[in-house]
Amino acid sequence: MMPPQVPASEKLRFRVLLRTRWSDEDNQSMLNNAVYLTLMEEGRLAYFTRLGLMEEGGRFSFVMAQCNARFLGPGRGGMEMEMELGTTHLGNSSFSQAYRIRDGAGGAVLCEAEALGVAWDNARRGKKPMEPEFRDAIARFEGL
Repeated sequence: MMPPQVPASEKLRFRVLLRTRWSDEDNQSMLNNAVYLTLMEEGRLAYFTRLGLMEEGGRFSFVMAQCNARFLGPGRGGMEMEMELGTTHLGNSSFSQAYRIRDGAGGAVLCEAEALGVAWDNARRGKKPMEPEFRDAIARFEGL
């Protein structure tokens, strides 16, 4: 499997601080791998909230179709994490994002990942073209 394609930190325009919980540790006393997916979801929430793109009721207008994560170091419960996040590609109905999760503000890299989001029509239960306002707001923020 290929490692995730994550740009250099200076190219990831969004930062957010997150905190893990003590209960996020597994029986090896490190963050369970599924916790990183939850951290990425929290990062997406902060990103799309910042861009004013959350739907009424705090819903995403997309679903995640794919994720590739590479674990580089053991995280712990009860620690502050810094996430770097950026949208790296915008298509007609999908977008790609890259994530870097560090221990605290600027510490060791614990995880790098990329994910594919697909615009979603919840009533039809299927993908749809991306709304122009959604696409344009991301493109403006990211300089795409």
